Amino acid sequence: MYQKHVLLILLLLYSFVTLSRSAMSNEELISVDYEIFGRVQGVFFRKYTQAEGRKLGLVGWVQNTRAGTVQGQLQGPKSKVEEMQEWLRSTGSPKSHIAKAEFKNEIIIDSLTHSSFDIKK
Repeated sequence: MYQKHVLLILLLLYSFVTLSRSAMSNEELISVDYEIFGRVQGVFFRKYTQAEGRKLGLVGWVQNTRAGTVQGQLQGPKSKVEEMQEWLRSTGSPKSHIAKAEFKNEIIIDSLTHSSFDIKK
């Protein structure tokens, strides 16, 4: 009997958290891929990108490419992804120089496919 009560409480708590999240943000979730060109390697760009993404509550990843660029994926509420896109276009890490930022494959998603914002090696 005790297990049923615990299970019911956990189910109610989960339902409450899920409903609270959707009530707080009716905003659609999006996913977008990006690639940043310029002086973006060797200047802590990935570390700053991860920190900014986490600060905005986004999930996804960032990695260096062999071509000298930085690429990744962003997922989260549309307005927060747009804030991050602007940060990637114009701010970056303190010692970086962003020549160009490309964004592609923007899609609306039902749920996040990442659980955190990671640096890929």
